[in-house]
Amino acid sequence: MARGVNKVILLGNVGKDPEIRSTPSGTMVGTFGLATAERAKDQTGNWVDKTEWHNLVCFGRTAEIVRDYVKKGTQLFVEGKIQTRSWDDKESGQKKYRTEILVNELTLLGGGGGQGGQGGGNYSRGNTASFGSSSPAPADEFAGTGITDDDIPF
Repeated sequence: MARGVNKVILLGNVGKDPEIRSTPSGTMVGTFGLATAERAKDQTGNWVDKTEWHNLVCFGRTAEIVRDYVKKGTQLFVEGKIQTRSWDDKESGQKKYRTEILVNELTLLGGGGGQGGQGGGNYSRGNTASFGSSSPAPADEFAGTGITDDDIPF
């Protein structure tokens, strides 16, 4: 019998600059919000955009990458798992909950105001990060296609 699957895949834009901190043991922790959007028709037949916000948390090398390359507006592809934490509020005594996505893999995509479009990068928790693809295209592959420096987003 299967134990279960807890996997999340998101493609969205960062809502504000990430917050980076260190634990007492020195592990870097990054937290930020990611907005995903979907479009559907309402009852009158008009297209309506619906935005969903996700709380993301990353650790170690991935948090360092987020610190260095991610800021408000950066488009990301993220894989991770859902975790819900709970605690008792010190002021009200009420039980509080927070659902988060623990990031396992992070890919920087083009778009947004950040440096996230620099060739894209794929980062996994516990793995060494690297920029770009493993086999760059020859420089003359796109010669004569009309692409200019103004077409490059960074």
